[in-house]
Amino acid sequence: MASARWAGRDQSEPRGGAGGFAGPGCSAAMASSGEEPGSGDPGPTGNGNGNGSGNGNGNGPDPVLDTAEEFEVLEEEEEEEEELSEMPPLEDVSRPPAPPPPERTGMEAAEEPQEWLDVLGSGLLKKKTLVPGRGGDTRPRKGQDVTVRLKAALQDGSVVEENPALTFTLGDCDVVQALDLCVQLLEMGETALIVSDAKYCYGAQGRSPDIPPNAALTLEVELLEARDAPDLELLSGKEKVELANRKRERGNFFYQQADYVLAINSYDIALKIISSSSKVDFSPGEEAELLDVKVKCLNNLAASQLKLDHYEAALKSCNLVLEHQPGNIKALFRKGKVLAQQGEFREAISILKAALKLEPSNKTIHAELSKLVKKHMDQRNVETEMYRKMLGNPSAAGAPGKCKDKLRWSIPWKWLFGATAIALGGVALSVVIAARN
Repeated sequence: MASARWAGRDQSEPRGGAGGFAGPGCSAAMASSGEEPGSGDPGPTGNGNGNGSGNGNGNGPDPVLDTAEEFEVLEEEEEEEEELSEMPPLEDVSRPPAPPPPERTGMEAAEEPQEWLDVLGSGLLKKKTLVPGRGGDTRPRKGQDVTVRLKAALQDGSVVEENPALTFTLGDCDVVQALDLCVQLLEMGETALIVSDAKYCYGAQGRSPDIPPNAALTLEVELLEARDAPDLELLSGKEKVELANRKRERGNFFYQQADYVLAINSYDIALKIISSSSKVDFSPGEEAELLDVKVKCLNNLAASQLKLDHYEAALKSCNLVLEHQPGNIKALFRKGKVLAQQGEFREAISILKAALKLEPSNKTIHAELSKLVKKHMDQRNVETEMYRKMLGNPSAAGAPGKCKDKLRWSIPWKWLFGATAIALGGVALSVVIAARN
């Protein structure tokens, strides 16, 4: 009877409590009493589950209980069970309340690792904070000059650029787009990791010799300083020239990358710097330098506008150059191309001929002029045919009938001329014979 009660308790009640009551201390308590969790004294062919059945799952034949020693052990366990039965149910045992989680300060919360931020929502440009900054109100604004610590690496970890104090104007596209877009999201003192697709770095061209084409970059950036940009009116002539040249060179970079929209943006910024009013007097040499930079920017602007088929804007840029330098070869050439694209072949040919007179050995102008002359002749032929149709002239189908009419009239005239010639010959012969007689 005692044997049946022991077996039933072993199958229905977990030792050490139910529902995680013992928790992690259960294994420790069993170890202190000489037991191991989930093990017992193996039977002759058992596996250590404490029933000596040979399969270890408690479903085999009951052990033979024929010794007083075994009965005594069972009686002790029965008494122990009776003592445990006097304890309240496990559900009623009061547990000490779990301590509330410690409150986190703002600094501790900020120090927690941040998930990646998808800046553009396309997955091509992501940002992750490594070291938090001083708050959202310290973020820089567009138009400010910012200084950052930059470390750029390829996906294999090789460092391609490292600058402890890189300064640029935010929002002017002075740097790669990935940096220009993400620095606007940084707080002062923040260090962030930026992972960018090649589209927002150096694109399909790459940067020789260290950045291959279509290379994604990982940027580690720390925002060190942000300050308002200098007042253009207070810049000296030399400072204006340097600033405008930096923007123009950035436009040239975008033009080489075939990003003509950003190239136009950079050239426009350079022209605004040059054309801004000034409270400082410039020397004649500085004025000449500013004009030279302006002409270069306008010429490059026209080239970018041509690439985007913005013909009116490109024509305006060319005319602005020719106002300052009427003999500018590049402006004349591009103006001729614009006019040709607009179908003004006669005027375009005239412009290109003027450019060729200034530079007769220019093969590019020669080739463009020859192409325009051919196009102009084709256009005239088309226009002539169109006017013929508009005026109601006979079509090609009526041409054979017209030829037949001409043939009918041509035969009598031939006979007439032949007869006249014979008659005149006869008269002349008669006169000769009479003279001899």
